[in-house]
Amino acid sequence: MSEQIKIDRFKLEGMEVEQDLQQFVSKYKEELEMAGIVVNELERSGTYLHLNQNPLQCKSHQSGLEILDIKDALSKYDGLPDYYWKAVDKNKDEYTKLAASKVHGGYFIRVSKNVKIKDPVQSCLFIKDENVGQSVHNIVVVEEGAEVHIITGCATSHKVKSALHLGISEFFLKKGAKLTFTMVHNWGEQVEVRPRTVGILEQDAVFQSNYILLKPVKIVQSFPVVYLNGSGAVARFNSILVATPGSYINSGNKIVLNAPNTRGEIISRAITTGGEIIAPGVIEANNVPAKGHLECKGLILNDGVIHAIPELKGTRSGVELSHEAAVGKIAQEEIEYLMARGLDEDEATSTIVRGFMNVDIMGLPLKLKQAIDKIIAETEKDMF
Repeated sequence: MSEQIKIDRFKLEGMEVEQDLQQFVSKYKEELEMAGIVVNELERSGTYLHLNQNPLQCKSHQSGLEILDIKDALSKYDGLPDYYWKAVDKNKDEYTKLAASKVHGGYFIRVSKNVKIKDPVQSCLFIKDENVGQSVHNIVVVEEGAEVHIITGCATSHKVKSALHLGISEFFLKKGAKLTFTMVHNWGEQVEVRPRTVGILEQDAVFQSNYILLKPVKIVQSFPVVYLNGSGAVARFNSILVATPGSYINSGNKIVLNAPNTRGEIISRAITTGGEIIAPGVIEANNVPAKGHLECKGLILNDGVIHAIPELKGTRSGVELSHEAAVGKIAQEEIEYLMARGLDEDEATSTIVRGFMNVDIMGLPLKLKQAIDKIIAETEKDMF
C-alpha cells in the first residue's frame, strides 16, 4: 500500500467549532474515555484539549507545572528558540514541511526543576468533523530532577470516517528528569496519521513511551527517535498494535545511545486480523558501555501481514545489543491446554490474545488501564 497522502482532500483551515467546553465533554464523553481521558479530571494534574483546529482548554492544577497552547507559548517566550523545531527537522519530509506551515495548536508542557508531578497530565487531540486536516506541534520540557506522566489521547467522533492528523512532538529531558509518555490512538476507519517525534535526553534522564493502537485506521506512519546524549540515560518503548482489515500501520522506534552507561529497550506486540503492520525497530550504540535490547512479536489471526524489521548498529567495540523477533499464529497446544481446563476454543483463544496484549508492563494508572482493558475487550469481539 502506498503511504502517500492526497493532502488536497482535507480542509486545513477555516474549521471553526463551538467553544463550549462542557458541551464538548458531555457530547463526546465516550470517545474521550476510550482515548484514556478522565473527563472530570479527578487524579489528573492538568488538561489540554484541542478540537479540530482550535485549542479548547489549557489547565494546570499544580504549581511547577506549566501548560500552554503552543501558539501562546511561542508568543510568551519569543518563539521558544531553544525548543521549537530543535529536535525535529522541519524539512525532513513533506509532512513536517506542511506541519511547519500550518500550525493549528498543540501543547507546551514544562515541569520545573525538581518538581515531581503526582498525577498524570492529560491531553486530547480530537477531530469531530469529516475531512478535517489537523496540524499540532507539541513540546515537552522536563527540567532537572523533575518527573511527570503525560497521557495523550488522539481520537475522532464516531461519525468521522475520514480525516488527517499531523503531529510534531519534541521532548527535552534535562539531567535526572523522568518522563512517562502514554499515547492512545482511537481513530476512524479512513483517518490518515503522520506523527513525527524526537526526544533528547541529558545525563541520567529516563524516558518511557507507551503506544496503544487497537482501533481501525486507514494509515499510520510513525517512527519516534530518542537520542541519549547524557551518561546514564535510559529509554524504553512499549507498543501494542492491532491492524484490522483495511488498516495499514507502519510504526516503529529508534534509540540512539550516544553516551556511556546508557540503556535502551524496544518492546513491540503486533496483531493482525487482516490488515498490514510494518514494525521497524532500531537501536544504535555509539559509545561504551551501552546496552540495548529489541523485541518484536506478532500474531496473525486472519489473513494479514506483519513485517518485523529489527536492526542493531554498533559503532564501538564493547557495545551489548540484542534482538528477538517472532511472527506466527497461536500454537494449537496452547489452545488445547486451556480447553483441557474447561474453556471452549473461543474462550481459550481470547485468553491467549488478551495475555499477548498485556499492558501491565507499561505501569499505567488504574483508570487508564481499565479504559484500555475495555478497548481490548471490544477489539476481541471483532477478532474471531
